[in-house]
Amino acid sequence: MNFFRGVISGQAAGPQPSGAETIQKLCDRVASSTLLEDRRDAVRALKSLSKKYRMEVGTQAMDHLINILQTDRSDSEILGYALDTLYNVICNDEEEEQDESEDENAQKQADDLGLQFTDTFVQDPEHVTLLLTLLEEFDFHVRWPGVKLLTALLKNQGPQIQGIILVSPMGVSRLMDLLADSREVIRNDGLLLLQQLTKSNAAIQKIVAFENAFERLLDIITEEGSSDGGIVVEDCLLLLLNLLKNNSSNQNFFKEGSYIQRMKPWFEVGDDNSGWSAQKVTNLHLMLQLVRVMVSPVNSPGATASCQKSMFQCGLLQQLCTILMATGVPADILTETINTVSEVIRGSQVNQDYFASVNAPSNPPRPAIVVLLMSMVNERQPFVLRCAVLYCFQCFLYKNQKGQGEIVATLLPSTIDANSISAGQLLCGGLFSADSLSNWCAAVALAHALQDNLTQKEQLLRVQLATSLGKPPVSLLQQCTNILSQGDKIVRRGSKVQTRVGLLMLLCTWISNCPIAVTHFLHNQENVPFLTAQISENLGEDERLVQGLCALLLGICIYYNDNSLENYTKEKLKQLIEKRIGKENFVEKLCFITKHELYSRAAQKPQPVFPSPEQMLFDHEFTKLVKELEGVITKAVHKSSEEEKKEEEVKKTLEQHDNIVTQYKELIREQDAQLQELKEQVACMTSQNEQLQATITQQQSQILQHKDQYNILKLKLAKENQGQSNSQGDGSQVNGLQTEELTQLREEVEELRKQHSLLQTQLGDKDALISSLKSGAAQTAEGPAGGSDDTELLQELEALRSQVQSQSTEIGQLKMERQDLLRRAEVGCSDTLPSSDSSLDAAKMAELESRLGAQTSEMERLKAEVKNLSESRAELEKRLDSTTSTVAILQTEKEKLQTDVQESKKEQDDLLMLLADQDQKITNLKWRLKQLGETVEDEDDLDTRDQTDDDDEEDEDED
Repeated sequence: MNFFRGVISGQAAGPQPSGAETIQKLCDRVASSTLLEDRRDAVRALKSLSKKYRMEVGTQAMDHLINILQTDRSDSEILGYALDTLYNVICNDEEEEQDESEDENAQKQADDLGLQFTDTFVQDPEHVTLLLTLLEEFDFHVRWPGVKLLTALLKNQGPQIQGIILVSPMGVSRLMDLLADSREVIRNDGLLLLQQLTKSNAAIQKIVAFENAFERLLDIITEEGSSDGGIVVEDCLLLLLNLLKNNSSNQNFFKEGSYIQRMKPWFEVGDDNSGWSAQKVTNLHLMLQLVRVMVSPVNSPGATASCQKSMFQCGLLQQLCTILMATGVPADILTETINTVSEVIRGSQVNQDYFASVNAPSNPPRPAIVVLLMSMVNERQPFVLRCAVLYCFQCFLYKNQKGQGEIVATLLPSTIDANSISAGQLLCGGLFSADSLSNWCAAVALAHALQDNLTQKEQLLRVQLATSLGKPPVSLLQQCTNILSQGDKIVRRGSKVQTRVGLLMLLCTWISNCPIAVTHFLHNQENVPFLTAQISENLGEDERLVQGLCALLLGICIYYNDNSLENYTKEKLKQLIEKRIGKENFVEKLCFITKHELYSRAAQKPQPVFPSPEQMLFDHEFTKLVKELEGVITKAVHKSSEEEKKEEEVKKTLEQHDNIVTQYKELIREQDAQLQELKEQVACMTSQNEQLQATITQQQSQILQHKDQYNILKLKLAKENQGQSNSQGDGSQVNGLQTEELTQLREEVEELRKQHSLLQTQLGDKDALISSLKSGAAQTAEGPAGGSDDTELLQELEALRSQVQSQSTEIGQLKMERQDLLRRAEVGCSDTLPSSDSSLDAAKMAELESRLGAQTSEMERLKAEVKNLSESRAELEKRLDSTTSTVAILQTEKEKLQTDVQESKKEQDDLLMLLADQDQKITNLKWRLKQLGETVEDEDDLDTRDQTDDDDEEDEDED
């Protein structure tokens, strides 16, 4: 212990040991000490030496420190010392005091040392997993050093640590829990840790996003005061940028989660914009970058359009325009706001229309576009601000033919207002000013007003400019060519290369794909000689770019030439190139454009970002035009007249084929329409046919019915005639009963037989039903309810059965009487009976018929009663089923309760066993303590003492 105190306090009696020797002794003590306090003191001493002797501590003590993390998990103090020591060894932060004269090699060696120790630590991935496990400890002295150590590891070996965390179960989730820590120090360092964790790893970015990171980070930003917050807001915004940049999945999740709407309050700056702290500027700058990430041109068009729509609907675009037109906004915030508005409106017609309607708060009010263009052509404005305004103007006109028409209309004579400044006047003023950067910006802006818009290219040919008093006005196209061909006094100045490049880009964009503009350009006799002279000369490196652009302009005149001018047809221009320049030389000068370094830089992204004004030469959209035209111009120059004639013939043939195809398409469309009409007619006729067929079938059935009725009537008539003839022929009667009456009686007897058999069948069915009801009643007799009802039902069934039997007996008697009557009727054919007997038989027959009707009604009543009984039985069966299911459920619950009781008894037995073991251990320990001479109080003594204390307290209360 004295040794440790000497190391920590710096006091030593005798010769001082070297740092390496001290560290070696401390490491030996950490490895060999059995007492936790000794190991803790040794690790504390290593921590105090880890910054001064970083190499020695890292080399000798790292394994011991890792072993401490694995074995001494129960002591948070020693864990904190070990983690702090590892952090001091691995971290490369420039917090150590260093002399200013220290060279970069020393710092590089320190960085290499941190990387070396990091590699040593992560050789075993289990060490990182162990560190993730320690982060679950809530103790501040363990969690905070663990967060710092993991952050340092990620800074030194990010991809390797990310891979280990990614495959670790719940690894990212454990780190996300740091954001919910109530201690701000741990939460803030957790933000720094997540920043390092999410760098350039899309998989981890997705996991963090789906761990509700957006919600937590936006809540923290709101709690900290949004743009007025401190460094914590900045850390949250940096983490959001890591999660969203170049990650389409997270961007879609952010948009679908309605988090864009939560960004609007960030930009609600007050009217008093005088207090802009450095932290607020940084925060707002990052917030604007976050908006730009969601609508960046490199994103998919669908996702960008959806985000632009959401930003307009929630009012975010309106808020940004408010900042754009506000006063007192810092220059860098204003520049970034312009860039943000540019990308929010780029390619979105609704947003572009809204931006066109925004007015600056001036007197009189001016459109925001005009105010921005005034800044662009003003050479006293900062360079980055002018680039941002140009980008905003380009985005406003991108795929916006309506906006292009409005800009070009401000240049036309019929729409010029002398009392106000228009966008066209500002562009013309910048195009012909003395500032080369204004020339270039105005030329590129005007070129975007003509991009992919043939109508505006033709309209711009109408623009006339007044050069000086007393001279006639000249067209805008002529004035641009005049500036290019002014002579050696101006065009050979180095500062004017930028102006000439801008004008050449404007002319190339203007006359491309516009034969009328090509004709206007060639109509000036000085233009072609100037271009050929420029291309054929051998000039310096800067002028080679101008030569390439001149070659491109001349090539466009060849490719889009309609041969309307005899002196400058395609063939004559190619002959001129071959004689004055040479085809190979022409193509070489043309290819120099794409080989230029600044061309490749401009082709990467739409935003014009240049380190200095001198490097501002190419526009992004113009690079697309060059890429499109370079190949076709090269082919057009090398083609002979015969090949061109063949191509023209092929084009004519193709046009003819196209016309024929168009005619056939129109014919097919007409035939399709006719076919559709015929199909509708066929469907209508089919339905009419079906209706007529149904009518015919109905009429046929009616005809058959009428035929049958006719045949029946015919037979009746024949029988009547036959009966009249028979009665007239012999005049005989059989006991007052005719042959037809006997036939009717036989039919009635047959009908009675059928009814009797039917009744017998129904009686058998009722007997079976009664027997089934008896069995069901016997089964339900044990139930608590319903027994008396079943007995009454059985009694009613017996009564019904007896009634049915009596009715059957009566029917049998009637049958016998009827047979007797028939027999007597047959006998009466030979013997003549008195008339009184016949009247007696008729009365008897009437009585029989009435009794038969009564029996039939009685049978109907019995059927109804049997039906009611069947329904009652079905209801009883349902009640029985429900009772059975209830009993089964109760039985199941009973078994479950019995199982729980058995398990509880088993647990109680286990607890009793544990208590018995514990009592035995306590007894043994007491016995050992007594053997060692220690005074141990038994439970009886403790109870006696407690009783004595209670008595004393009672006495005091009484006093």
